[in-house]
Amino acid sequence: MKIVAAYLLAVLGGNANPSVGDLKSILGSVGAEAEDDRIDFLLSEVKGHDITELIASGREKFASVPSGGGVAVAVTSSGGGGGAAATPAAAEPKKEEKVEEKEESDEDMGFSLFD
Repeated sequence: MKIVAAYLLAVLGGNANPSVGDLKSILGSVGAEAEDDRIDFLLSEVKGHDITELIASGREKFASVPSGGGVAVAVTSSGGGGGAAATPAAAEPKKEEKVEEKEESDEDMGFSLFD
């Protein structure tokens, strides 16, 4: 990712075709190192392509990737039943008891914050 970020910084900075040296200088400015073969691979993959087209095609591919956020919620809400069927009591959310907190008075501080 750091090589891709360096490439994008170079392109955004006005260098349409950054070289290995350009990317190494960007990475070196923040103390990061990268292997030459990985930089060469990235440059060979993006050679001849417009960066906006690459980003657009990446967005399309990323949109088709399913996100498993809902699965984790369903698993944690099962209560560790170990795959057993959920009971009606487990399906109902527990009622939370609200504890009323006493309002703090301004007398404790000797002055009001909002006067």
